[in-house]
Amino acid sequence: MLHQVVKAFDRVVHFEEARAHCDIPCGIYDPHLAQVAALTVIRMVDLMEELSKGPEVEAMVFHNSMARYIAVKEEHAELLKKEVRVIYGDYIKQEHLDKYPELAGLVHKIFQLGSKARQSVNRAQALELLAAVNRFAEIYWETKGIATKRVKAPYKPSEEMVLPVL
Repeated sequence: MLHQVVKAFDRVVHFEEARAHCDIPCGIYDPHLAQVAALTVIRMVDLMEELSKGPEVEAMVFHNSMARYIAVKEEHAELLKKEVRVIYGDYIKQEHLDKYPELAGLVHKIFQLGSKARQSVNRAQALELLAAVNRFAEIYWETKGIATKRVKAPYKPSEEMVLPVL
């Protein structure tokens, strides 16, 4: 009955229609964390290579540092996948998929590259992961009607990332 009263009142007042992606309409999504995670994967690969090719260090120091680099690389590759999964699952709608037919394949590629980043120490693959996440960020901001720009990260590994022009 309450629904009928509100519906009748709406015909007179014309309430603004509310839309939400979930039961708590926060509307806060940003691919930035996925991009930083991709940069972190690249940085950990770089540090692992430096440690392996650098001056000889005590075995315990080597193993401790290497274990920490691997753990951080693993954590950030998984974080990246989680962030993309949440945006794709909660924000992306059919109209976005229609407008950007590459999107589903791109997300699948990000998931695969994220898994490869965990399994290997390959800078080229890590750069490919960042490129895919950057493309995902471009599409995301386009769906919001916000222009983007590419800038070099102000920290190592100093690779390019996509940022919104605010």
